[in-house]
Amino acid sequence: MIDWTSLETADPTPETLAAVSAALRSPDPHVRDSLAYEQLCRWVPLLTPEQRLALGDEMAERLSDPEIQARTFAPLILADLADLGAHRPAWLDAFARWYLAESDLRGFDPGLGWLHAVAHGADYLAALGRGPLLADPAPLLELVAARLLAPTDHVLDALEDDRLGRALAQILTRPELTERQALGWLDVIAAQPPRRPSATTGAVPAVVSNTLRTLRMLYVLADRGVRMERGGDPVPLPHSAALRERIAGILVVNSPFTG
Repeated sequence: MIDWTSLETADPTPETLAAVSAALRSPDPHVRDSLAYEQLCRWVPLLTPEQRLALGDEMAERLSDPEIQARTFAPLILADLADLGAHRPAWLDAFARWYLAESDLRGFDPGLGWLHAVAHGADYLAALGRGPLLADPAPLLELVAARLLAPTDHVLDALEDDRLGRALAQILTRPELTERQALGWLDVIAAQPPRRPSATTGAVPAVVSNTLRTLRMLYVLADRGVRMERGGDPVPLPHSAALRERIAGILVVNSPFTG
């Protein structure tokens, strides 16, 4: 048993760090989210560089865990580590394999609580994209496009599209991205054939709905700027006008009311 109260003001030891990290796999949403995750957020800044790398290795391995809640909370810790400058290329490789293959896209489960695979993954991509860890952030944009187009019947229903749009916008603030790189990742989305609502149910295919709503959020942020942190000032996207024009041209294909 973990004495959570005593840990709130304690420095991490190898034993307590291992115990709290293990608790991040818990199917109990209170233990996982309110206790283990919050404690790790407090501890990550206190860890040595070696401890951060070891924790990141553990989280990268956890992306292949058989339990959905274990997989989806690992990217949140990877994001915290990235914000503090800890990164290994192998972590991103493991993340990309998981992010594209994950089929359980539920935002919330009555028993397990928040799962949020798409949103939590977006947070890790944002952390990598807005910082200096990657010399070339363009592959992150391509990864998001591939996630949006991955086959699914699940319509995102817990603002995951907003989190993904924000991640895209934060990546797109990187000044080294050329206009071609800032727009090129959209080519694969634009190449998709139009898909209209079902003739029998009237429903828009989930992939189309998820993609349209993510791009709409990105359009708004390209117009207004994106905050890199809560309470911060909006940061402009360098290729905002061209990006908005490209997005508008894609939206109108499946959403004719946009233009």
